[in-house]
Amino acid sequence: MEAHNFFLTLAVLLLAARFLSELAIRIGVPAVIGELAAGLIIGPSLLGLVSPDATMKLLAEIGIILLLFEVGMDTDVFRLAKAGSKPIVVAIAGVVFPFGFGYLVSHAMFGMSLLASLFIGGTLTATSIGITVRVLTDLGRRNSDEAQIVIGAAVLDDIVGVILLAFLYQFAVSGEMSLAATGKVGAYIVLFMLLSPFAAKLMAFIIGHFDRRSSSPGLLLTMALSLIMLFSYLAHAIGAPEIMGGFAAGIAMGQHFRVTLTERLRIPFSAYLNRIFAPSPELSHRLESQMRPLIHTFTPLFFVMVGISLNLKQVDWSSAFVWGLSVALLVVAVAGKLVSGFLIKEPRLQQAVIGLSMIPRGEVGLIFAQIGFANGILDAQVYAALLIVIALTTVVPPFIIKRIYQRNDTATAIDTQVSK
Repeated sequence: MEAHNFFLTLAVLLLAARFLSELAIRIGVPAVIGELAAGLIIGPSLLGLVSPDATMKLLAEIGIILLLFEVGMDTDVFRLAKAGSKPIVVAIAGVVFPFGFGYLVSHAMFGMSLLASLFIGGTLTATSIGITVRVLTDLGRRNSDEAQIVIGAAVLDDIVGVILLAFLYQFAVSGEMSLAATGKVGAYIVLFMLLSPFAAKLMAFIIGHFDRRSSSPGLLLTMALSLIMLFSYLAHAIGAPEIMGGFAAGIAMGQHFRVTLTERLRIPFSAYLNRIFAPSPELSHRLESQMRPLIHTFTPLFFVMVGISLNLKQVDWSSAFVWGLSVALLVVAVAGKLVSGFLIKEPRLQQAVIGLSMIPRGEVGLIFAQIGFANGILDAQVYAALLIVIALTTVVPPFIIKRIYQRNDTATAIDTQVSK
């Protein structure tokens, strides 16, 4: 693509993403749905203004790496460990049921390949923590018991989802699914996830050291971005998707992450090591505030490119396969998450809210679907069915949650009036 065409295309992508996302928010729909719609409108499906291009795909890849970095920064692993068993039960059920039944429906009922069925199952496991938290915050329930359970479960879902995606990505790239290949990928992933936070924490300390002693504008942003790109490269080098590097860097540089191993070991210079590996809330806050505009500029490009990459004109909408698969996967996607809320001991209202809050798929589900489609694992028909499921599970549950709370508040108010 020539430079002037690239600039025009980028302008169209950014403006379309921003306009449609703002419109979506105004009508009460998550912004990611507006960005997906923008891609469908300006792409081959409707206007044909933009077609999938290697350069734009690269920018979209940067966007999703930055998004996973933000998710990592917001992930409080230690809070999850202290939250008790309820978030863990909800998270495990919310992964096992959708993944297992998604795989069975795809493989047994629709005759798809093993790898395609695994990708579909993986797509259905993800929970969009951003959408869920936004809804609960808007309703003033951000600090409620059910919200804390949902947030803990969604964080664990994100971690499991990224690890699962690493396995499926490697299977898709190598075309090999043997036990030996699985063990090799697993060993690399475990090694990377164990060592990368230590390395990132050390580099974050160095970044903070230079930042405190320099008045150069943009130094913190430049060094942090370099760290993210480096870890994305290292993730790819071990056979994991690049987004895992962004996720690991985000966890290590977040204000919640703390390395406690050096505090427990009696080794020379332990006090100095403790200072290096201690969390730095001030640095994390400054980094997050500087990264956010960049993240919110690049991330929409990924979701717009998801819409552009699907040509709806190539989908046979009269096919019973597309609609049958969509309905079957929608049932699995809803039931598999909804049941998770009823496996813990809570009042019925809280159980329903927890189950419904786990349903939205949003960003991570789109990442699964896009990687499967881009690597030829999923065809256009299956990809379209997954986008339908992701869109419906992202849009509908927030409205139901709001309605449940409104009815409960109304009933409570009536009971209060009667008691008086």
